[in-house]
Parts: sequence; C-alpha cells; structure tokens
Amino acid sequence: MDIQVRPRSPRPRLAVLSGSAVLGLVLAACGSADAEVESTDPPIPHQNFVSRPDLQPPEFEFSQGPAWTQQYAESDEYFFLTVDYDTATPASAAMIVDARGELVWMDPSKRHINDHGHFDLRPQQYQNQTILTYFKGPADIGYGYGDIFLMDDTYQVFDAVTTGGSIPPHETDFHDAVITDDQTMLILAYHRKPADLSEFGGPEDGWVHDGVIQEVDIDTGEVVFEWSALDHIPLTDGLLDFEVEAAADAEEDQPELGTFDNAFDYFHINSATLDDDGAILTSARHTNAVYKIDRNSGDVQWILGGTSSDFDLDDDAVFAWQHTAARDDDGTITLFDNHARNADGDQSSRGLRLDVDEDAMTASVVTEYLPRDERPAGSMANTQPLDNGNMFIGWGQQPYFSEFTRDGELIYEFCHGDACHDGTGGGGGSYRAYKGTWEGHPTTNPAVVVQQSTQGEDHVYVSWNGATEVTQWRLVTGQNAQSATQAAVVGKTGFETAIPLETSTDYLAVEALDAEGEVLGTGTPTP
Repeated sequence: MDIQVRPRSPRPRLAVLSGSAVLGLVLAACGSADAEVESTDPPIPHQNFVSRPDLQPPEFEFSQGPAWTQQYAESDEYFFLTVDYDTATPASAAMIVDARGELVWMDPSKRHINDHGHFDLRPQQYQNQTILTYFKGPADIGYGYGDIFLMDDTYQVFDAVTTGGSIPPHETDFHDAVITDDQTMLILAYHRKPADLSEFGGPEDGWVHDGVIQEVDIDTGEVVFEWSALDHIPLTDGLLDFEVEAAADAEEDQPELGTFDNAFDYFHINSATLDDDGAILTSARHTNAVYKIDRNSGDVQWILGGTSSDFDLDDDAVFAWQHTAARDDDGTITLFDNHARNADGDQSSRGLRLDVDEDAMTASVVTEYLPRDERPAGSMANTQPLDNGNMFIGWGQQPYFSEFTRDGELIYEFCHGDACHDGTGGGGGSYRAYKGTWEGHPTTNPAVVVQQSTQGEDHVYVSWNGATEVTQWRLVTGQNAQSATQAAVVGKTGFETAIPLETSTDYLAVEALDAEGEVLGTGTPTP
C-alpha cells in the first residue's frame, strides 16, 4: 500500500496503518535504489526464528565495562536502533532490543536506508503518552527528503509531520526530529538555494544547501517558526574545500558541484533541540560549530566552535564534524565529537560533556566518554544523557552502542556489526541509538509454529513481535477450541520460546500471559 503525507492546511487526517505498512512505502516520485549491496566476505552472524522466519536480526555481542553491575542486565528499559547492512542477512531494519540483547520488535519490511529505509527510531513523549517517531524517505546522499511518522504503542502510525511554509512538503531531513513540551516538533531540511560560489572556485550562479529548522505544530501542521542558516551564517564559515569536493565528485561521475543537481553542502545541519531558556541549540557538521538561536527573532545569540566561535575552547574541548548538541539538566552541553569525516580518521571519536561559561565565554571538558579502543566514527552517531546521570552513546557508522557512568567509566557495550566478527563483512551501523522505556501492545496475534526439533521431539515455537508485557506462555490442547485445556505453562525466554509438545493433539493454541496471569493474546499454528 502506498500512502502520501499531504500538506495540512486545512489539516487532513492520516489513515491509521500498521507501522510495517508505512515503513514499507515507496514514494512514487522517487526511484528505488538496489535493496542490498552484497559483501564478498561471510555475513555477520544473525538470529533465526522458527515462528518468524522473516525476521533476521543480528547477534548482539555484549561486553562488560569496569563499572558493570548486574542491575543493568535486569533493566526494564530498551534499546532503539535503525541498523543497516550491505548484506541480505542480518536484515536492515528498525528494531527494539532489551537489556540482554534479545529482540523485542523488528519492522518486517526490512528496508535498506538507500531503499527508502528509516532513520532515527526513538521513543518520545506526546500528549502525555510515550510514542515512537522515525524518519521515512529517500536518504542515500547524506541527507533526506521525507517525513517524520508518529507510531503508537500498537505499532500503528497515527500521524506524520512534514515541511511547510516556504518549503514544499516531503522535504523533511532525517537528522533530527524533537517533540517539545508545546506539542510541536523541531524538524530539519536541506533546501536548495542559489548562491554565488565564485570566491570558492565554483559557479557565480551556483546552488547551496541551506540548513533550515522548522518548528511545526503537530496537530495542525502549521510552521510556527523557521530559521535559515543562509540568512545568518556566511558561506565562508564552511570548512569544506569546494575545489577538493568538486574534484572528488567528478571522479565519482557526480553532477558538477555547486549546480542545482549537486548543491554545495556548506553547513550540514544535523541536530536541533531546545535550550533550557527556550532558545534552540543546533549543530552544523561542516562548520564544526554549535549555535544558540533566539526562537522568536532567529538571531544567533552565540557560536561555540568553528572559525567564528564566540568562546575560547580549551585544547581538549575542541570538537569536529560533531552531532547531537544539547543542553543537559545540569547546564552542561553534551555532544558527540566525531572528530573524523570517515572511518579512516587518525583520532578516535568520543562523547563530550562541556562546561560552557556564557559569562566568561569559555568552554572546557567536564567529562570525556571514550571507547576501549580507537574508534573513528566518520558519520552519524549520538550522545543521550540519561535521567540517572549516565551517558548513552550510539557510535553511528561504527556498529556499537555503549553506556557510561557520569564520570566517563564504561558500564557495558553491545556490537551489532562486522567490527566484532573477524572475517565477516556487511557493516552494521545505526544512524543513532537510544535507550528508554516502552510498552508495546501489538494488534497482531502471537506467531505459533509446530516443528520437530533437532533431537526429534515436537516443539511449539511461539513469539509475538513487539509485545513487551508477556512473561509466560500457556499451551492449551484438546479436540477443539471449546474443549482445550492447559497442557503446559512456561516462562518467556527471549524473543522466541520453544514449548515441548508431549502428546499429539487435534487442536492447540498458545496464550500470552502477563505478570498477573491475564491473557494478552492467543495464537494458533500457522497452516
């Protein structure tokens, strides 16, 4: 099924569709890239499920850090990822994983990022409910042109946010989408505008990508605030060498740099969040700078980093090619310092917590969050300060996510790509990774398959994609549904549970039970 998100003035309502239906859409106006680019190396180890053979997530490699305690394994919080592989298996998909690395939910459409895949799956608060948001649209050139979808706890899409005002619909970028307490959403856009590039060696009648922030009323679709980098940040603040970039594009048979078909990305906006005083903090990768923007006038109140910094940064506080700048509750500013444009960088990426003194106009490192080994993440990645003071980090291009204490000590780490499986290929990066609470109540039924095990015994295999409240499975058997009685009750073990089938039966079903023994759903074997 194809759906289109239309501009909302007046506001039409979206039909309620399953998350997988929307995640699987292909925008009719855009060509589709190849679904996968096969690696020549053996694939990364992945999981298989009898009851859901269509879901093939990676095996998550877990390692403890020096600050590890058992409480983290018993956490009821989840990890939210959008992993991407160059191979058919593991599958590229949005997914939710529990604290033990067990799959909880996986989008069955399994779209690659360059095949209208999804970015930035995360839990957010909207109208006093925890929902999921994600970007959907073409996104194979370093930025996106799509929409942000809102999904409820049944994995149904109930709304979408897109660009408006001076920018046509469906030009929302994938880099960030933040719901505010005002029930608005901060979204980004890469909008092509004419610019004179002759002083950089480009055309006089050239084109650049403007970095745009829009604040959109989610309910009405109205753009209530818009900010343009070109209106405030000169092209000379950009750090990319136009002629070097143009030569690289020419070698790859790309359109001429600085033309409409290949606009020059001088700014590269990649995050926008609210500061504690209501202003906006935004990060631009190609200026190595963070900007504080007045939310009413659009004026730039200060610049942190880059060639036009208003602050004196200590040597160890200097960052480059960064992502996800945000103000934490303690007044510090956190960000992911990529410190590299590609995976061959000569310095490791890191998480940073900075003390930014807006009176003395200085910036210094409070905490540095470092991986065990040098890990240059040339693209993507994020920092997420947690309510307990810890720092959660998704390493972007590098297929890891980690949690650190506030003081920077590693607690644990998961790997989901070829970096932790010698001799394999396929990548496995996730644009960002998040940690948070979630309750999923899918509208589907549990999936049930009866199959003989490798030991020759019949087993009932059961799973329920997205259900978070199941603690036990009850097997009922009999001549028919009316006469069926309890045959076994077993605890839920990971995504899929195998229940021994002791005797043959004409009818069987499996009931999902919550912690109080209430039936949440019932599944019968797939024919």
